[in-house]
Amino acid sequence: MIDQLEYNTEREHLIIPEYGRHIQKMINHATSIESKEERNKVAKAIISVMGNLQPHLRDVPDFQHKLWDQLFIMSDFKLDVDSPYEKPSKEVLNARPEPLAYPQSHPKYRFYGNNIKTMIDVANTWDDGEMKEALVYTIANHMKKCFLNWNKDTVEDAVIFDHLYELSSGRINLKDSKEDLSDAASLMRSKRKFSNSNSGHKKGKKNSNHNRNRKRY
Repeated sequence: MIDQLEYNTEREHLIIPEYGRHIQKMINHATSIESKEERNKVAKAIISVMGNLQPHLRDVPDFQHKLWDQLFIMSDFKLDVDSPYEKPSKEVLNARPEPLAYPQSHPKYRFYGNNIKTMIDVANTWDDGEMKEALVYTIANHMKKCFLNWNKDTVEDAVIFDHLYELSSGRINLKDSKEDLSDAASLMRSKRKFSNSNSGHKKGKKNSNHNRNRKRY
């Protein structure tokens, strides 16, 4: 009896392991049937069993189409039956995906980040008005905050305006603006305030857990 034991490492490889070995054996049996009419009956029975194994997907669109595709895939595309859907192609299944196009841009001022350039490009598409002016000054303040994160020293507004003019290809010009940006102290204070609120929340949570274990009289 011990000599007749089977180990998974010695068994046939499962193409879709989620369905288990019994479904794979049923498909292999259907492939070996000579009568096509009988194969069609067995294939429909297997599809019914496969659907019962995944009842949570019954309301998913094209669920039956997915089952038939998996049936052909598990048969290694050797099962010859009449399918209500177009049969999948082995070449398409084994085809390698196209490589992703990663951004290769190297901005001149990396400390601003790529999102700043995206925001500037969006601002360039807006019509002149109060909304665009508010967006431009929001971008400029964010640029100043990014600059201070990179360089802890103070920075003049004129430097931010020059960089904004350059990054916008000359379409956003605040060089002659009489309105000042937020001062460095307030920009950095808001960042520290946010950090302290998070740390205080965690600290208070830790103390509450500690007090929970104390004896109460």
